[in-house]
Amino acid sequence: MGYLLKESAGKEVVDAIRIVYSGKRYFSKVIMDLLVEDYLQEKDIATAQSPLDSLSTREREILQLVVEGKSSMEIAEKLFLSPKTVDTYRSRLMQKLEIYDLPGLVKFALKQGLIPLD
Repeated sequence: MGYLLKESAGKEVVDAIRIVYSGKRYFSKVIMDLLVEDYLQEKDIATAQSPLDSLSTREREILQLVVEGKSSMEIAEKLFLSPKTVDTYRSRLMQKLEIYDLPGLVKFALKQGLIPLD
């Protein structure tokens, strides 16, 4: 229910015991500061931009179709592009995401919720 450092002074130990005995949690100030700092860092990470934000609308569209298993030719026909243009978009989006193979791209898409796990 609580945590103290070995260096904790007598009064802090007594206060901690009383607080924990009353059913509450107690953490020494040093521990509390670390917990708050970790929480704030995690919050910053959670609110950071998604890697998808670096992609253009067309790159996202190509990504979606690639991870759905479509070939460059199929994507080209669907989007009225040349297969070479599709390959260029694919190469550019993989470079932006720093992913260099199809399995990595699929794994990324799963993590981002672009494709279901079924």
